[in-house]
Amino acid sequence: MDIKMTIFWGIGVFIIIFLVNYFLILKRQYKLIEKKSNKKNKKVKRIEDFVGFSILIPKFKLDVKKMNLNYVFILSSLINAFIISFVFITISIIPWDLPFQILLGFILLFGLIYALYELLGRHLVKKGWKKDE
Repeated sequence: MDIKMTIFWGIGVFIIIFLVNYFLILKRQYKLIEKKSNKKNKKVKRIEDFVGFSILIPKFKLDVKKMNLNYVFILSSLINAFIISFVFITISIIPWDLPFQILLGFILLFGLIYALYELLGRHLVKKGWKKDE
């Protein structure tokens, strides 16, 4: 595949993943959580149950009540879209056999998830959204 075309597809993947993750997953699930928390339900989902936040909140001891959730949702969606599009572009550009491309994709995927969510957690702590101890 041509490098320019791969980068074009990568930008398209980035935009689509960001929009889907932000509007259809995070915002929609948050609205459902708010709606269910008003009802007297036995099992109420919390913001800590979101995939990216289930690790961030306990590790960095973040206070959900202090956080600007819209800001965090946007940053999380940008990180997820960047990770997916970067891995897509990288494995598409490198002309290896399929098993090696898959292996490289997994290594990049887990490395980027760990590194970027670590940076996000540290950024949120710097913003002052850590629990008071």
